[in-house]
Amino acid sequence: MGILGFLILGLIAGAIAKAILPGRQGGGWVVTLVLGVVGALLGGWIGSLIFGGGLAEFFDIRTWLLAILGSIVVLLVYGAVANRGRSRA
Repeated sequence: MGILGFLILGLIAGAIAKAILPGRQGGGWVVTLVLGVVGALLGGWIGSLIFGGGLAEFFDIRTWLLAILGSIVVLLVYGAVANRGRSRA
């Protein structure tokens, strides 16, 4: 998968993760892109450890599921860190 495909995957996976998680997460589409790409990397890494295969082709269902699950994890961590910083101020 090329870099453009990976960025598109990250943007869509991040948007889906934001839609799945309840509550209001801050950040625009740039934050969604970054969190989605980081989540896709995390999902691919975890998938390669657990299942023996990470992110494959762009239209593979396993690629999308791993990217979305990784994005959800990254979004949860981002929300926890952002809320902790906001409560101190």
